[in-house]
Amino acid sequence: MKAELVEAASKVISNHQILVNMVSRRVRQLCLGHRPLVEFAPGLGHADVALTEIINQKLTYESTLGQNGKLPPAEVVQFPGIIVSKKVAKTTKKAA
Repeated sequence: MKAELVEAASKVISNHQILVNMVSRRVRQLCLGHRPLVEFAPGLGHADVALTEIINQKLTYESTLGQNGKLPPAEVVQFPGIIVSKKVAKTTKKAA
């Protein structure tokens, strides 16, 4: 991967985790034979082609987390209390 392409793509998609996921998915598609969405010079790797597609805004993403990108607060379910009771073992003596 070329460092200048990574830097330019990170300006388009600021979240590095999303950028890595997008590039890896697109590389997988390109390896399977999907056509590139941009013209590229011979000799570029699949990752460079994917980064070029992102820079040219041919690839976008949609967040499923909501408008602000944050998850709604999770509902907290209280764990039921455990009652521990000691049982006293009864010993019985048998008459011999």
